[in-house]
Amino acid sequence: MLSDPDRLAALAASGQFGSAPEQVFDDLTRLAVSVTGCAISAITFVGTERTYWKSVPHLAYTGRETWQNGVGESFCYFPIGMHGPVIVDDAANDPRVKGHQAIEPWGVGAWAGFPIMTADGHAVGTMCVIDTNPRQWRTDELETLAILARAVSNEVNLRIALANARTALDTAQEALARTGELSRSLQESLLPPVLLPPPGLDAAARYLTATGDASVGGDFYDLFQARGPWWSAVLGDVCGKGTEAAKVTALARYTLRADAGEHLSPASVLRRLNTAMLAQRAPRFLTAVQATFRATAAGLAGRLCLAGHPPALIRRADGRVQPVGVPGVLLGVAETVRVTDVRFRMAPGDLMLLYTDGACEARADRRGPEPGKAMFDEEALARALAASHGLDAAGTVEHLAATLSAYHHGWHSDDAALLALRVPPHP
Repeated sequence: MLSDPDRLAALAASGQFGSAPEQVFDDLTRLAVSVTGCAISAITFVGTERTYWKSVPHLAYTGRETWQNGVGESFCYFPIGMHGPVIVDDAANDPRVKGHQAIEPWGVGAWAGFPIMTADGHAVGTMCVIDTNPRQWRTDELETLAILARAVSNEVNLRIALANARTALDTAQEALARTGELSRSLQESLLPPVLLPPPGLDAAARYLTATGDASVGGDFYDLFQARGPWWSAVLGDVCGKGTEAAKVTALARYTLRADAGEHLSPASVLRRLNTAMLAQRAPRFLTAVQATFRATAAGLAGRLCLAGHPPALIRRADGRVQPVGVPGVLLGVAETVRVTDVRFRMAPGDLMLLYTDGACEARADRRGPEPGKAMFDEEALARALAASHGLDAAGTVEHLAATLSAYHHGWHSDDAALLALRVPPHP
């Protein structure tokens, strides 16, 4: 398999055999580290006798001659030979790799690798992550790694197309379509696959993509059990789009989940996220809103904190809409952030809406039928929420999405995320 002439021809056409590191690949390996928490992620291209390193962000580049090793000195040839992913939970005891010479030099406790595939179906390299300890890989981690490996494959295929002078419009359009699909898949992997509401509550969320934008957006939301009876709802907006925004989104989501169980104060959790972003030198800042709450005999009680984010809106059972939250500063810029917890209560029939600015700063398409139409602002959003009086969480989110779409004739100027929590009314 390694010496297959067609595979080697595809590898040569990629132009990556022994080439220097590039940011487009380093961004993807760093994102893999952020998502999995592993110490090492790498992209390599595998020949018949040597494995050439393309991206190993934890190591300084020291030249083509040193950025390679023998094929048998790493696990990277396994996905080539298997023509598919190879997942190792415990390297020391897995019969496929037990005693392998790469375990000690690279400190391999667990390993997950996915092949880099050409459009012709040839495996030319591997994207992998290494954990120093044995671990049980989660399904969402492996799905994200598979998406990232496909993103590397797509970049390689674009370069092969250029090297072979395939510049026909159809080829470019297909590559663009694949990039868009990968972006959407990556965005979906950074959101909860299923929103599981707390017992006795009604919850729903919706992500609205900006019209015509194939980039990975920076809006995210999450709903999870923090500790005991306490649950946490989080919604945020990372500045910008693309891989850089996705890296910060992954860092924020996993940091918030990890810290919410230790600190029931949303302000404390958001301060810790700010510290983590500065420590990781996150390339983007973000705004966020977090609510930590528990069920009570009267409905719901909790605390909410804003970090540079629009206020939450509570639609009371009688249809009144009230903003909740004290304005705070955004995260990822300064070492000290001013954020404040605000207590709130919800009775049967009340609903809380968390949203990103794409839902309250929606602008008209300048090429559309009403280019000068007023912006859909916070007041318009509050009126739309009041108009959904009586609907459950899912119905409310769908009503708001339809209202936004109808306001500007189906054209969305920015991504928008919506998350609704409702205390069901008494029978």
